[in-house]
Amino acid sequence: MPPPDHELAAAQRRCRQIARSHRENFLVASVLLPRRMRQPFFDVYAFCRTADDAADESASPAEATEALAKFRRSIAGLFDGGEVAGPFLALAVTVRRFDLPRKPFDDLLDAFVQDQSVHRYSDESQLWDYCRRSANPVGRLVLAMAGCDSDEHYCLSDEICTALQLANFWQDVGRDYAIGRIYLPESVMQRHGFDESVIANTIERAQPTPGRVREAIAEQCDCARDRFERGRPLARIVPPWLAADIDLFALGGLATLDAIAKLDYDVLQHRPQVPKRTQAGFVMRALMRRLTAWSHPSSERTSLSVPDRRQPS
Repeated sequence: MPPPDHELAAAQRRCRQIARSHRENFLVASVLLPRRMRQPFFDVYAFCRTADDAADESASPAEATEALAKFRRSIAGLFDGGEVAGPFLALAVTVRRFDLPRKPFDDLLDAFVQDQSVHRYSDESQLWDYCRRSANPVGRLVLAMAGCDSDEHYCLSDEICTALQLANFWQDVGRDYAIGRIYLPESVMQRHGFDESVIANTIERAQPTPGRVREAIAEQCDCARDRFERGRPLARIVPPWLAADIDLFALGGLATLDAIAKLDYDVLQHRPQVPKRTQAGFVMRALMRRLTAWSHPSSERTSLSVPDRRQPS
């Protein structure tokens, strides 16, 4: 039974408030969406944002785990026909409207729970598996709402989403260390001849990033850049209204990698940032692409072959 109109309206309003209270690229991207798609995107984003905040901002891992268990019960109720309340009322309507799959929601929660106990990664495959659950589900939900849920679409989206996650990791090495997390895999550090004590000592002494660490970060940035390039053809095989958003996120991620390189990979002493002028240029480019889509609503989408998905070494 659908919820009363006033309860649904309140839930949708709350989702909009959650989305608009965070200064992130999502807000800019939402302006590029057709009006009919904005509320569904707010509903999904509100779930992702509040669950992520519960994972990162709770007073302790135990409290975070308890909060995430409540999210899991709400998702179970939503998909199994149980009782849902609050913003989940709005999400339930969106899930039914677009027939969204349950797995991306469960995968996200699995990753957030993992954050409470796993703060180091032994090798790149372990880190990529984390990205598979912490980043890729968001792209898959967006594609499902756009009616683009083929393996080809998912393959390309996964590349972009994982690349975005990795770019954020290499931008925020210092910030992550401050909260007890090191995402640079141990195997990568060993390959370049150092261990986490080098990171710790460099940050604690406020010294420039050692050359060995810079080489490791540069290598990982190159891997992320390769993923962006493999995934960018996605913008050519989705509806025109979504292509502008995909282009915006990919360009933003690549610009983050450029900002890291411009600092010569000195990520332990400085946090690389994309200049506001550059960000504004990306937004203008996305807006122009969106306006072009409005002017040519019958534009055809191009079919592409699925790229080689072998992981970079």
